[in-house]
Amino acid sequence: MADEKKLTILQINDTHGYLEEHWEHFFDGDHAKYIRAGGYPRIAAYIKSVREERDNQVLALDGGDTFHGTYPVIQTKGEILIPFLNDLKLDAMTAHWDFAYGPERFNQLLASLNYPMLAINVYHRDTQKLAYKPYLIKEINGIKIGVIGIAATIVDKVMPPSFSQGLYFTLGNEELPHVIAQVKEQGADFILVLSHLGYPQDLKIAQEVDGIDVLLSAHTHNRVYDPALVNGAIVIQSGCHGSFVGRLDLSIHDKKITGFNHQLTVLDESFKEDAAMKQRIKQAMLPYQEMLDTPVGTTGTDLNRNTVLESTMDNLLLQSLIHSTKADIAFSNGWRYGAPIPKGPLTENDLWNIIPVNPPVSTVQLRGEEVWDMLEENLERTFAANPYEQMGGYVKRVMGLNLYFKFENPFGQRIQELFIGDEPLMKDKVYQAVFVTSQGVPQKYGKNREKLNIKAIDALREYLKENPDARADLRGSVTAV
Repeated sequence: MADEKKLTILQINDTHGYLEEHWEHFFDGDHAKYIRAGGYPRIAAYIKSVREERDNQVLALDGGDTFHGTYPVIQTKGEILIPFLNDLKLDAMTAHWDFAYGPERFNQLLASLNYPMLAINVYHRDTQKLAYKPYLIKEINGIKIGVIGIAATIVDKVMPPSFSQGLYFTLGNEELPHVIAQVKEQGADFILVLSHLGYPQDLKIAQEVDGIDVLLSAHTHNRVYDPALVNGAIVIQSGCHGSFVGRLDLSIHDKKITGFNHQLTVLDESFKEDAAMKQRIKQAMLPYQEMLDTPVGTTGTDLNRNTVLESTMDNLLLQSLIHSTKADIAFSNGWRYGAPIPKGPLTENDLWNIIPVNPPVSTVQLRGEEVWDMLEENLERTFAANPYEQMGGYVKRVMGLNLYFKFENPFGQRIQELFIGDEPLMKDKVYQAVFVTSQGVPQKYGKNREKLNIKAIDALREYLKENPDARADLRGSVTAV
């Protein structure tokens, strides 16, 4: 068509602070394979190459989970990332773990960024007013694009209270139709939703809300190779850890998408790195590099965190917690972030990638009935039939127990069998549990909570010192039947 216009959308999401190249996990038939991928120098070079190829007819967006996840990022409360993010010349972001240092600190980081944070669903508790700009309208190649942000709704529901101090978060589904109408009234030709709700939630919101042309999803680390087409919207999500960039090339005529091509680009070693940025990151890492390179042991198991019911990476963590406390059972959160670690030597950097917040190890006494109820609640938050009620990462990581459950059963009726050690769980019995973070054992469960004088990284170090060739194989702790 003579007046057909072109637009390219680039998406990064859930980069989790991985400034440098790292290992990434892929499946190869019946086994795993690991390649080196990602890093901001590679992201920068790729975005620059696409801008040159497409004559700057490009919209580049970040889906959030940016300012958190690796040692140097957490030690500087996100500051180390600022110059490199600004070099990417992104158009907007939304957020989730980015609130980890509290809203005040996040706002300080945002003040240093050269692009805005967007969210239609984050409000000041005292004034009920929006805390962030809800949208922006950007014109590219004669196309006025309305970019609408939706932050993670779970920040004030399952995350530590400090994350949401002074704020509250809605789902955004009620606000979205009104914001779309408002953006169109202001002349937008094209509606793009930048969301951190999660892939199942985003598919549902796209089905319910008319008028979305493209929805960029985040949070659940889905590698979407083929876009979902839902109620006229093209929905994609682009992996995690900065190992991927989602690319969507659109043809637009008379304010309608007439064709598109999508590619989930794996930023492996075949993609060049921006040499100048790589050198600057190397300099920024210098204060931490010697410590992070320190050997701490060996793993005889590939350590991953990309499986829903149980993970080898968290089994290593849980083994270290039980080793430190001799507790009956251990719990941690079903985190998604944490790039894989192939079997072989382990360094301090690997430990900090496993649990970068380095929380204190805590103990608590749990009645059997509380263990049962806590796990039923966690299964509901993971597998709720209504995606809007899914509110977490993967299934809570456990050790010292065996849980057998049915996905398809309703809330409160999923657990079929539950054993502590070799014995069936006794609902009146009190068990000694060890855990990390309030996501491991929520505050409402248990008695006699105690934070020990040891942190998670210390527990891992001690465990590896006594088990220099550690294994952390899958145990079948959580099994769907």
